[in-house]
Amino acid sequence: MPNYIKGDDLIMSVWDGTSAYKPIACLTSNSLSQTRNIIESQTKCSPGVINKTPGTISNEMTFEGEYIDTTSGGGDTAKASHDYLIDIMNAGTKRAYKFSSGISGTDYYAEGYLSDLTLDAAAGDSITTFSGTLAIDGTVSTTDPEA
Repeated sequence: MPNYIKGDDLIMSVWDGTSAYKPIACLTSNSLSQTRNIIESQTKCSPGVINKTPGTISNEMTFEGEYIDTTSGGGDTAKASHDYLIDIMNAGTKRAYKFSSGISGTDYYAEGYLSDLTLDAAAGDSITTFSGTLAIDGTVSTTDPEA
């Protein structure tokens, strides 16, 4: 029987810039997406046949979570919520990110830039949420770039 991995076990974290990865706070979902471009060509050597060659890979991570206070004024400073990520977004700095795989000893790492960060605050009995997209610069690896 396969060993199924629950989504709860896959957590996305951001490098704090000095010594540790901070989990992105109260995630409701997160994903890792890899897309390979395919180059198509046709030649007169093989009429009617479309040849396909692998092209570049594009990688991104996305996340959604519930907005919490992670400031030093009484919040949960061990986590990164919108209030933490907005400074990274505004600075345009490249950071390392970790995506826990749920498999012991195997995590995915990438470096990139936040390309989208959204805070959604509905009226009424709704919890404020946030979401974001990490545009990965380079490849996804199982090697920690901060190790």
